[in-house]
Amino acid sequence: MTTPMGFSLLLPTTAIISPFLFLSLLFLSFLFFAPGGFAWSISRSSHREIPGPSGSLLVFSSPVAHRKLAELSRRLGASRLMAFSVGLTRFVIASRPDTAKEILNSSAFADRPVKESAYELLFHRAMGFAPFGEYWRKLRRISAAYLFSPRRVQAFGAHRRAIGEKMLAEVKDAMACDGEVELKRVLHFASLNNVMVAVFGRGFDFARGEGEELEEMVREGYELLGSFNWSDHFPLLGWLDLQGVRRRGRCLAQRVNVFVGRIIDEHRRKEGATVDVGDFVDVLLSLEKEEKLSDSDMVAVLWEMIFRGTDTVAILLEWIMARMVLHPEIQLKAQLEIDSVTGTSRQVSDLDIPSLPYLQSIVKECLRLHPPGPLLSWARLAVHDVHVGEYFVPRGTTAMVNMWSITHDELIWPEPDAFRPERFVEEDVSCLGSDLRLAPFGSGRRVCPGKAMGLATVHLWLAQLLQNFTWVPSESGGGVDLSECLKMSLEMKSPLSCRAIPTF
Repeated sequence: MTTPMGFSLLLPTTAIISPFLFLSLLFLSFLFFAPGGFAWSISRSSHREIPGPSGSLLVFSSPVAHRKLAELSRRLGASRLMAFSVGLTRFVIASRPDTAKEILNSSAFADRPVKESAYELLFHRAMGFAPFGEYWRKLRRISAAYLFSPRRVQAFGAHRRAIGEKMLAEVKDAMACDGEVELKRVLHFASLNNVMVAVFGRGFDFARGEGEELEEMVREGYELLGSFNWSDHFPLLGWLDLQGVRRRGRCLAQRVNVFVGRIIDEHRRKEGATVDVGDFVDVLLSLEKEEKLSDSDMVAVLWEMIFRGTDTVAILLEWIMARMVLHPEIQLKAQLEIDSVTGTSRQVSDLDIPSLPYLQSIVKECLRLHPPGPLLSWARLAVHDVHVGEYFVPRGTTAMVNMWSITHDELIWPEPDAFRPERFVEEDVSCLGSDLRLAPFGSGRRVCPGKAMGLATVHLWLAQLLQNFTWVPSESGGGVDLSECLKMSLEMKSPLSCRAIPTF
C-alpha cells in the first residue's frame, strides 16, 4: 500500500532506522560544529554566545599553540574572549589586557585546573595548584614572609654571584675545547644549581651520584608536565592510561619522596641552623604551630620550587643571549652601560643592577618578545558561574590568557616584532603583574611568588655574561634560529650555539 505522496506505509526495518540515524547524526553535527565546539555545545545557556571555532581543537599538541590561538582569535574577531573545546573541556582565552585583568584578578577564577601529571607529581599540595582556601593562604603567607621576601632575595646575592662566576668559567672551558659554546646546557645547570642552593642549601655535581639522579628526575618531570595528555580532556580514556602518564608520574613521585625526604632528615639532624641565611628546608622546618607543614606537604612545596624556578631563568637568558648575538649594537650599548658603572677593574654585582636601566630594558623586551609562559603556563578554573565582560562563563570552565598575543599586538605595542629595548626606557612599564600589557609572571592572587628572585638572577647573570664576553655568531654557520617550541615553557627550537670572546 502506498500513500498519495508515494511513500510506503509498510517500511522495512532499515528504513525505520535510517531516519533515526540521520537525525542523530544531524544532532551530533550541530553539537560538534556549534561556536566554541563540542564541549560548549552541551552546556549551552540563554546567555550571549562567546565567539569561537567549531569542533574540538588539538591546538595544545602544536609546538606553536600560542601563535595558532592568537591567529584564530584575530580571524574570528574574538581577541577579547574566545571559546573553544578540547575534548570535553571548555576553554576561554583572552588576548586583550582588559579581559586578561578581569580574569586574573577575579575571585571567580581563584583555582587552577589540575592536570593528571601535576596531581601525580604532588603539585596539588603545593602553591601552584593547591585549591584556593586556608591551606593555599598558609602557603602564600609562608612564601611572602620567608621564602621570597626582599630580605631573602638579597641574602642569596652571594650565592647568585658565585654560581654566575662558575658559569663564566664553564663558558671559557667550552670555548677552549670546542671553539664555541652551547649556552642552553650551561644555563640549565647553572639555574638548576642556583635553585638547589636556595632550596636544599647546597649545589650538586650533575654528572654523577645524587646530582645525576636529581637532574634525571627534573628532566622526567618537565617531560610529563609539558606533554599533552588525552586523559585530561577525554575522561573515559583515563582508566586506560594510554600514554603512561599516571604510571610514570607515580613512579617519579616515589623517587621524589625518597630523595627530598632524605634531605629533610639531614636538615633535621643539623643543629643551630640559622634561618636568616638558611635554605628553604631550614625555613620550613623552623615554622611553628598553625604554620607548620607535614613532611609530605614539605616535599610537595620544595619539589614545586625546583620546577618553577629552574627552567624560566635558563630559557629566558638563552633568548636574551640569542638577541645579543643578533643585535651587536644593543649588546655594545649594554656593555658600555656596565663599564660606566663598574669601570674595568671590578666585577658587576647585585648592587649595580639599579644603575643599569638599559640592561633591565633588554630583559623586559625579551620578556615581551619571548615570554617563557606565553599562555601564562598554568590556566585558571572558574569556581562558579561568572560574567567576563558581556559574556557568561559557566562553572568548571578553564580560562587562559594569551600573553604572547597581547605582547605582539600592534594596537598595544608599536612595531611589535622589532627588538627595541628603548621602548622601556621611553616608558617605564612594570613586568610584575600590575600592567597587563606585559605580565609574563601572571597577575592577581596566583601571580608567580618567585618573580623577584628570578629577575634578580637574570639581571645579575646577564650583566656578568656581557661584562666578561663579547658574544658573536658561531663560525660553523647557520646563524641564530629564533624558531620556537612550546613545551612547559617557550624554548628555542634549536639551542643557541655561539662564540664568546673574552673582554678582560
